[in-house]
Amino acid sequence: MTVQTRVKERAEEQSSAMTADQQAAIRMVANDLHRLNHSVMKAVDAGVSVELIRSARHHNEGNWGDLMIPVVVTQGS
Repeated sequence: MTVQTRVKERAEEQSSAMTADQQAAIRMVANDLHRLNHSVMKAVDAGVSVELIRSARHHNEGNWGDLMIPVVVTQGS
């Protein structure tokens, strides 16, 4: 049995409840994450291991977001 995640449909449902500014902010996060994932793959291909860990959590008026830092390990370590 194949489980369908409905990612696109859920994203559209969630974004319809957001303001235009919120939608723009989420698009920016998604674009930056795409670039980050590409950079992580390039680093791994270059011979290092990369782990992203939460370094802090930013709060504002009941909302929060995780702030990340990379932990990098070279093959010789």
